[in-house]
Amino acid sequence: MLSSHVVDASKDSAAGIVVLDGETLPVADVVRLADGAARPVPGAEAMRRVEHAWHTARELAASGRVYGRSTGVGANRSEAVPTEAAAGHGLRLLRSHAGAIGAPLPAREVRAMLAVRANQLLAGGAGLRPTVVGALCEALEAGAHPVVNEFGSVGTGDIAALSQVGLALAGEHPWQGGPEPEAQPLDNNDALALISSNALTLGQAALALDELRRLIAATEIVGAFSLLAVDGSYEAYAEPVHAARPHPGSYATAARMRELLGAPERPTPPLGRIQDPYGFRCLPQIHGPAHDAADALERVLAVEINAAAENPLISSDDLAAYHHGGFYLAQLALALDHFRLSVTQVARLSTSRLSALNEPAYTRLKPFLADGEAASSGVMILEYAAGAALGDLRAFAAPASLGHAVLSRGVEEQASFASLAARQTLRLGGALRLVVGCELVAAVRALRQRGLRPDPELPVGRAYALADAVLDEDVTDRPLTDDVDRAAALLDRFKDSHA
Repeated sequence: MLSSHVVDASKDSAAGIVVLDGETLPVADVVRLADGAARPVPGAEAMRRVEHAWHTARELAASGRVYGRSTGVGANRSEAVPTEAAAGHGLRLLRSHAGAIGAPLPAREVRAMLAVRANQLLAGGAGLRPTVVGALCEALEAGAHPVVNEFGSVGTGDIAALSQVGLALAGEHPWQGGPEPEAQPLDNNDALALISSNALTLGQAALALDELRRLIAATEIVGAFSLLAVDGSYEAYAEPVHAARPHPGSYATAARMRELLGAPERPTPPLGRIQDPYGFRCLPQIHGPAHDAADALERVLAVEINAAAENPLISSDDLAAYHHGGFYLAQLALALDHFRLSVTQVARLSTSRLSALNEPAYTRLKPFLADGEAASSGVMILEYAAGAALGDLRAFAAPASLGHAVLSRGVEEQASFASLAARQTLRLGGALRLVVGCELVAAVRALRQRGLRPDPELPVGRAYALADAVLDEDVTDRPLTDDVDRAAALLDRFKDSHA
């Protein structure tokens, strides 16, 4: 059955197929697999590595002490598993560790975990039965996923979530979404090999990174709307400014802003104001670090998604099992914390521009972009709503890596809390959408009231046409909840308008 799913990874994959080779899976393909936009196929060479590691692991466990295979785990690491009990040891381990708690996770997060774990296994360091890889790929192709609960990891392995996956593979835990794969006969050589991974944390981090990259790019388009609405200066995006202080993210952000707006590399100053508020003038300096942090996070994920980080690491070349701490996700926790802090700066800048849009000195319109009725409030409430959502962003940005835990009778006396960092980063997206959605509603209203329409040949003009077709033109005092919801949903479409 498995052989029909194996391809030569050296050949280009067809559309809709992601070849898993344990070495080159990118974040974008994890997202595609999580969303069911592609089906996974294990590479032939990678499957040979899995076969070799499986045979090596069984030989090692039969002839010596190998953690989790012929011994217990955690503080029970010195407890030997009798030979006659070995067959049932794996299931006992899975049953005892499948204690994740909290709400069931969304399907795409679980699917992202399955995709990451299948690819990691193909790196060839786990030493578990090859049919498990096939079962994970079959589940992804069929749209099936095990029920997995939210809490159970402190960043030293997603053992509770992956134990639920293991029990589902063994036929003892429920699946949802599609036909489940054939039950796997998991034993002492398979259980720890399957669960010794941070695949859930990595999958969630990949999904969060993908969403937030898109939202940061959309925020630049919304910022361009706001700049036009206040007759802002392009000088802050001038190439000489950023060549003189060439941080990669800031330099690239300034170039994108010039492209969006059709601005020259050396723009001339506008009439009137000498310079704009920080919300416009410092956009490259604040968005740039967010792009740099996203790049740094993606580099960490590229290593981890394609890593053989299982403990112990089964080395077929050495005929050895190496016991280690390679599962400890300090790099990921720190990268996620850095990224969230940088994204929060992006959101704060959006609220600054929203305040400027409410100010007649910048728009030459009524305060709060109100209609002609006396003392109308217009979009006044959006500042409060955006500020409230920004409060959540600040809370989610708190560094998870400052956490600490001493577990398993003191044997495991550190924790990265990368799992918490990934959950917080996922939650950041919803709050950022609402903050930027508030700015978008105000910016489009200001452009309409001033009779300004960006050039439809420019990226900013194409994006404006999308917004103009979706957002309500009514400027009378009324509830704006639906307007912000529509604006927040619209942000994902702006990427299609960028040249």
